[in-house]
Amino acid sequence: MDLRTLGYFVAVAQELNITHAAEKLRMSQPPLSHQIQLLEQELGMKLFIRGKRKLKLTEAGELLLRRADQMLNLAEITKQELSELRRGSSGTLNLGMVEGQVPHLSARWISGFRQKYPLVRYSLWNGSSDDVLDRLDKGLAELAVIAAPYDTERLDGIVVGREPWCATISRSDPLAQLPGDTIPLARLAGSPLIVPSRKSRVQAIRQWFHSVDAEPDIMCELSHSADALALVAQGVGIGIFPMTFGNPGPDIVSKVIVEPGRQVEYVLVRNRDQAISGLARAFWEYVASDPETEN
Repeated sequence: MDLRTLGYFVAVAQELNITHAAEKLRMSQPPLSHQIQLLEQELGMKLFIRGKRKLKLTEAGELLLRRADQMLNLAEITKQELSELRRGSSGTLNLGMVEGQVPHLSARWISGFRQKYPLVRYSLWNGSSDDVLDRLDKGLAELAVIAAPYDTERLDGIVVGREPWCATISRSDPLAQLPGDTIPLARLAGSPLIVPSRKSRVQAIRQWFHSVDAEPDIMCELSHSADALALVAQGVGIGIFPMTFGNPGPDIVSKVIVEPGRQVEYVLVRNRDQAISGLARAFWEYVASDPETEN
């Protein structure tokens, strides 16, 4: 099962039609069909259910498609890095990161790092902490910036920033009319809440409310701030997210949660048991030496 064969399989899986896949690959249909048959023989199972006009992936085919996408993506990243090294540049830094304050932090790091390594290229990927850690585990990123907590036995980490948790409230909600730019946590009890979907974060928010003898009414858990802002703007619920998680917009009021307040802690992490490239190591050391980095 080589990369070329995986490429053939992915093309067929995407098109679900041998003829269309062959046209996409600029090859004739019989050799492509033969390659898929050989792959199925090698694996000892069917990857497609053959219909009259269209193919359908089997359960094994769906699994292989997910893995093939990952392997081909990783192979392309490796090829790109080797090509850039051959041209005399310093390669590509693949960095995963969460929302909130992190894009601003990474922009500052890259600005400074480019002064020392002007030929470095960057591939930045944004998602939830769980999504980012998944990419780190699969080798699609060497470094990642996530929100604490994290597995300190498996990951090395550098605390790079903190910011308060805020309530984002529809301007039509009576709570938005309260004076000042803060709101006591207890005032949010009883309101439908929109919170990050990470399990550890949901648990922390529940414990936070328990500290004021209240139970949070969590009506929605999600990964991306844009979705939360859309729901808040429509008055569906109140969002609880880090202060810089997005631009609230004219229909939303943002207030720092106090009494008691909490802060989210951002951490640059790497896999402790996996070697990283010299480029990633240089970037790690640069961030660790940044005077503004909170160690």
